[in-house]
Amino acid sequence: MNLQQLTTFCTVLNEGSMTAAADKLYLTQPAVSQQIRSLEEELNAALLVRGVRQVKPTMQGQLLYDYAKRILHLTQQAEVAIQTISQEVSGDLTIATENSIGLYLISPIIGMFLKHNTNLKIKLTYGYYEEVIDLMKNGLVDLTVLPELENNTSPELRGFESRFLMKDQMILVGSGKDSSMPLKIDLKDINIKPVIFYSKMYTPFKTLLNNKLSSKSTEIVPTFESDNVGTLKRVIETGLGWGFMPEHSIRKQLRSGRLTQVQVDDLHYSTNVTMYYRGKPEFQKMADVFYRAILQQALNK
Repeated sequence: MNLQQLTTFCTVLNEGSMTAAADKLYLTQPAVSQQIRSLEEELNAALLVRGVRQVKPTMQGQLLYDYAKRILHLTQQAEVAIQTISQEVSGDLTIATENSIGLYLISPIIGMFLKHNTNLKIKLTYGYYEEVIDLMKNGLVDLTVLPELENNTSPELRGFESRFLMKDQMILVGSGKDSSMPLKIDLKDINIKPVIFYSKMYTPFKTLLNNKLSSKSTEIVPTFESDNVGTLKRVIETGLGWGFMPEHSIRKQLRSGRLTQVQVDDLHYSTNVTMYYRGKPEFQKMADVFYRAILQQALNK
C-alpha cells in the first residue's frame, strides 16, 4: 500500500463512484480502477461493492477506510509541521470564509498550524458570501475560501490571487431512515415535506433557486431555518424535513446512509471552491503551506 492508493480509495468512497473520484483527483477513470484493483490484489480482499449508481465499502473496505483516514490525517499533520517550521511561516493571518467551508475545511487544520508554530497568529471569521467579499475589497482579510467569484466581482479584487480547491454542489437531502423519501421530485413540490432552510447557502445557488421557484409560481415556506450547517444536518437526520445542503459538508452522512439525496428536476448547481489570497511576494510561502493543507483536507472529506 502507498499513500496515493489510500488517497484514491478514500476519495472513491467519499465521492461515491470511480468517475467522481477521477474528476476530483484529475485522473482517468481506468487509472482509478487500476489503483483500487491493485490495492485489492495486494490485500487479497474485495474492498468495494460496485453498484450501478454508487460504490460502497465491504466490511474489509470499511476497516481499511477507517485506518486510511487516520493515516492520511497523520501524514497531513506531519507535512504541516515540517512546512511551517522549514518555511518559517510566521506573522498575523486573517482568514474569512462561509460557515460550512470554515467548519469542515479550515477549522480542522488551524490547530495543526498553531501547535507547531508559536510565531503565527490567526484570526478566523465566518460571514455570508457578500460579507467576505466586502472584507476582501476593503483589505481586511489575507486569505479566503469561497465558491468561485462571479465575473463582475473579480476586477475589484486585483490584489488577490486564486487557486482551485475542489468542486462542490448544493443538493436536496432528507433522512436516510425515511422510507417515504422520493428519489426525484419537481421543484414545485418542494413543500410536500417540511423544508429545513440553510440561510447561508451559496449566494449564486440561492439566486438560481429563487428564479426557478418563481418560474413555477412556488415559494419555499421553511419549517426551520439556521445559518449553522451542523445544526441543520442533525435536524434533517432526525426526519423532521429536507433541505438543500452543500455536498462537502454531508459526504459522511450520505456515505453512511444517514442522509439520502433527492434529485430535483431542472435544478442543477455546482461551483468551484477556490482559495483567494493576497498576491504579495512576502505572503507566498504562507499561502503555499495553507493551500496544501486545505487541499489535503478537502480530499480527505
